[in-house]
Formats: sequence, structure tokens, C-alpha cells
Amino acid sequence: MVNDKTAWVSGSNGYVAVTNNGGKTWDWQQIKGYEKSEFRDIEAFSDNEAIIMSSGTPALVLKTIDGGKSWQEKYRKIDSAYFFDAMDFTDSKHGYILGDPINNKFLLMETKDGGETWANAANLPDALPGEAAFAASGTCLRSNNGCLYIVSGGKTSRMITLPPGKNVWSYNNLPLIYGKASQGAFSVVIGKNEKIIVGGDYENDKETNLVAAICNTLPTPVFSNPQQGPAGYQSCVEYLKNDIYLSTGTSGSNITTDGGKTWNKIDATSFNVCAKAKHGKLVLLAGNDGKIAYFKM
Repeated sequence: MVNDKTAWVSGSNGYVAVTNNGGKTWDWQQIKGYEKSEFRDIEAFSDNEAIIMSSGTPALVLKTIDGGKSWQEKYRKIDSAYFFDAMDFTDSKHGYILGDPINNKFLLMETKDGGETWANAANLPDALPGEAAFAASGTCLRSNNGCLYIVSGGKTSRMITLPPGKNVWSYNNLPLIYGKASQGAFSVVIGKNEKIIVGGDYENDKETNLVAAICNTLPTPVFSNPQQGPAGYQSCVEYLKNDIYLSTGTSGSNITTDGGKTWNKIDATSFNVCAKAKHGKLVLLAGNDGKIAYFKM
């Protein structure tokens, strides 16, 4: 989501689309030579420039600077241990890609030249046995004011943080459901007064127990559960304004207007991701089979 006119979306089987009229119409394409790629995350900087990331084997990064007319391959890894989960940028030059753990370390790729080249980050966060990240919405990794946030699931569920200018990661257990490969934290977002984490169990998406958490930072992070949580598994949460957050998942979409304390279900349609324009107010949701929707307050 670039602004109120331009947004990009990526998905399965090599498909990518862009809109330049606020989502009214979309220009879809299946990128030639990448018909089997799973483009699980996309970062857009303008109507011309975007970067897409493919999960699975090979792990790929492609970039366009001409609005999708052509794509250049910027990274390829055949090793099946490389499974990309999410991508985020601190600015137009500096970005990260998070991948599942390898040898008890989360894979973390870094670019400092706008996605032209990628290399392993110098400081990789530790991973516990059975811990992983989810390539569900591209938001299990977030960058905010120079700080990196990772949320995980599986045999454990944690928020892993690297403050700006530091080289030591911090690790905090999350009060979310975990224990199975389908359970844990799927998304984190940083708001005005708190951080919100959502997740659950994607194999049992109607389960409402321990699917969201609030993080209030005092001297140290303090985590709590909502008084009334979202109505089921949520794969993405987005900050809108003030104390308002939107979350979505295969169980439907939910909203909170009090900083995550109470959530109300507003729609039962299955979506995978929601996002607000970086420069504007437009909010879109995307789901399976090329499904895209507006959210309006």
C-alpha cells in the first residue's frame, strides 16, 4: 500500500497485480518463468517500483522499476532449508527478509541498496526447537523507527526484538496459544501507545482462546490478553489511527477501538492480510482466489 491510489498485491502461481486508482481496477499478471512461485510478500515504493519475495524452493526476490512491465531476479537460493516468511523495509534502501530457522537461528536477509543485493544479516536471532515464523500475511516481521520485531509460533510463541543501534536481541514469551505447528503468533503491529500481536490456530480457525495480545512498554515489555479477543484465528493486524486496529484471518475480520482491550467481529469473509496506505487513509484486505476488499470506517 503506497498511497490512496497505488497498491500492489502478490500471491500464488506467480501472480502480481497493481492498482493506480485506489483499488477500483487491478492490472493482473502471471510473471513469465515464475508460474510456480508463491509470492507471499510484496513491498512497494511507488507505482513503478516494487519488490516481491517467494516462499518455497527456490527462495526468490524479484524487483520491478517499470510498474511490472519487467522483473529482475535479485536473489535465488535453491537450498530447501531456505523458506522465506516475511519482508519489511525501514526506508527505500534498507530492508529485511525473515525466514524459518536454520541450525537454531532465524534466517534474516538484509539489503542496504533498495533490494538490489541481499546477504545474511550479521546478527541472527536465536530460535528454539520447534519454533518458526508464518508466511501468512508478511507481517510476522515489522520494522518501526529502526527497531525490528519478529513474532513466532510452533512449539513456542515469542516476540523477538532488536532495538535500534543495538546488537543484542531480546526475547519475550507471548500469552498466545502454541504447541502445534499451526499455532502461535502470526502478526505484529506497532501503534501509538501499544503493540498488538494476533494469531491462533489456522487449522482450528474458530478457536477464540488466546488469539491476541497487547504489549505495553514500561521500563520492560508487559504482555496481556484482551478482555474480549477477536472471534477466531487472525493472520494479520494493522494499525489504523488513535486506538483503532483492524485484524483479519480465515475466520473473518475484527476491530478494536480501545487499543486491543476489546474486539468486535465486523465481517465473516476469509482474508489473509489487511494493510493501510503508507501515505494516506486507504485500507485494503486481500485473500484467496484474488479476493480484494475495501475497509471503510
